[in-house]
Amino acid sequence: MKKRRSNSKAVRPKEQALSASRRRWFGVIASFLAPLLAFALLEGSLRLAGYGYDTAFFKPIRINGREFLVNNDNFALQFFPPQLIRLPGVVRMEAQKPPHTCRIFILGESAALGDPSPAYGAGRYLQALLTDQFPGEKFEVINVSITAINSHAILPIARECARHQGDYWIVYMGNNEMVGPFGAASVFGAQAPPVWAVRFSLALQETRVGQALMAAVRWLNFKSGKNASWGGMEMFLGHQLPPDDPRREQVYANFKRNLHDILQAGLDSGAQVILNTVAVNLKDCSPFASIPLTNLPAAERLAGEGQQAWQKGRFAEAAQDFGQATQLQPLSADLQYNWAECLSKAPGSNGAPEHFQKACDYDTLPFRADSRINGLIRAAATASATPNLTLLDTAASETGGNDIFFEHVHFNFDGNYRLGRAWAEKIGAGKKAAKPWLAQGVCEQRLALTDWNRIVTLSEVARRRQQPPLNSQYDNPQELNKLQSELQTLHRHTDAAAVPGARAVYLEAIQREPDDYWLRFDFGDFLEAIGDWKGAADLWKQVEQILPQYYLGYLEEGRMLERTGQLDDAASAFQRTVELYPRMTVAWFELSNIHTSTGKYGVALKECERASQLEPQQAVFYVCRGRIFLRMNRAADAVEQFRRAIKIQPQYKEGHLALAQELSHEGRADEAKREFQAVLRLDPNNQAARQAPP
Repeated sequence: MKKRRSNSKAVRPKEQALSASRRRWFGVIASFLAPLLAFALLEGSLRLAGYGYDTAFFKPIRINGREFLVNNDNFALQFFPPQLIRLPGVVRMEAQKPPHTCRIFILGESAALGDPSPAYGAGRYLQALLTDQFPGEKFEVINVSITAINSHAILPIARECARHQGDYWIVYMGNNEMVGPFGAASVFGAQAPPVWAVRFSLALQETRVGQALMAAVRWLNFKSGKNASWGGMEMFLGHQLPPDDPRREQVYANFKRNLHDILQAGLDSGAQVILNTVAVNLKDCSPFASIPLTNLPAAERLAGEGQQAWQKGRFAEAAQDFGQATQLQPLSADLQYNWAECLSKAPGSNGAPEHFQKACDYDTLPFRADSRINGLIRAAATASATPNLTLLDTAASETGGNDIFFEHVHFNFDGNYRLGRAWAEKIGAGKKAAKPWLAQGVCEQRLALTDWNRIVTLSEVARRRQQPPLNSQYDNPQELNKLQSELQTLHRHTDAAAVPGARAVYLEAIQREPDDYWLRFDFGDFLEAIGDWKGAADLWKQVEQILPQYYLGYLEEGRMLERTGQLDDAASAFQRTVELYPRMTVAWFELSNIHTSTGKYGVALKECERASQLEPQQAVFYVCRGRIFLRMNRAADAVEQFRRAIKIQPQYKEGHLALAQELSHEGRADEAKREFQAVLRLDPNNQAARQAPP
């Protein structure tokens, strides 16, 4: 018994130690699992509540009994706040690639998309060229590019494309590395974090909890007034990036890693990858911004002398002055560009291309791919040991200026044809060509590019050239004059006599490619331009059959129905628009107008408020709300809305006019007079203001 008691006493401390150790381990495990369980519980609750969005680029849809993949407009919310979101170009492809089909993915940004008119981008010319050259094979050109994105966003798109049987990948990217999401000069969030941090952020946003956290951060930024709505390139004016800023190096490192992973995804999928360097307008695009010539009197003096010599046509002398100034301030993009300009005009001079490139590299508003980006692209191609990857050195072969570009990076019609032709030749190199490639004019007829479409495109380019930073470039007035002259010529060619021929071009193209929704988009624009609103409404109904998930068809149908007075049907079309895409501000605004006209003021006010919440910097929505308040006999609220409109946009004449008319109606003559005078300053011929009581 004593021995047993002795053994029992000897074992107990070990058991106690083991038990304590287990408790410690259980405590560690519990402390680790508790937050995971809490996270899982919160995640499940958010999903059950319907919160959040799918982060995939493609989403499945059934159209006429067939399975398709279309673009998911919510994909870009991972990279942009809702008020700044840029949407993919519309995509529709069969979930399973049909037999005897060559599927081509184009991955990139706005230049690859074909901005400002994707219907006539390089990928569209590519489609026409290949279809004509190889009639026995079907070609699917799937352009998954998005305006304003960069390699951080292109990588997840590429990984999805890798699952969908692409035969060729065309990678054309690099313009937005500095200014796009996670770039060093980005306005969309964090600037130049390391690539691991970017990927962790994106992985977190695949969860509903991560999306809620991101929404909270963005809401705080929104409340602070940061980037309340999309403002184009002008948004970046306060985010200039000096050429020696160390954050640039982080961007280059991130681009190198992303590019490697994008290429690897394509090669692992079995696709042939055509990797492009990025061509930009060097010789006809002066820098958007440059470091100032501060505390360097000699450089300023030499630059001034160079300007004087340049204006007098003494280019060799001016080049010498700018060259000496550049020695003192080598990182000045302006000096580099001026030097290059004078070298290009001075007889017998050389070296201009080098300094045009440096002007691009040192631009403190870096909207163009620079030499480092293109160097990394060339290095990635060299590092590949597989024949499945081909380099197309577009930057070296396309050294043009305004002859192929609309402005800094976006190709004009000629440039898009040349790029599409280069891609076609690469793809066709392994096939037996039956005949010469289609000429540009024939391609454009197949794509139904008429003078009406040219007017739409050039008008958009002209609009952009009137806004910062394009409007500050020294040669912008001349370029605007050229555009206006070309537009005047086109307008003369779009008279009633030209309508039947243009209509025939569209109908022939659609008959040749009945499922080509881009052709119908542009035919719809044409019908609207010639005043055939009923025909346009019917056309957009056809688009809805091809793309039942795409909000644009319903939006445009609603606009045309509204013009023909079919308000109930128009309201139904607009309602379907916001069901498909709740952030479509125009549809909310049009719904508000319809319901105002039919006396449903409460509904109209809510719809107008929704539009102003989505785009709070649009003064027109406040004027709209003010006019609804007037119909509801709430004059004080109306005046407040009119004043808010003017505060947001002081040059908005409709705001001043609405306020003036209401003040006049209330007998507040002095205040009304000031507002009528403001209208006349903005529009001297405004009849309502001219006829106002003195």
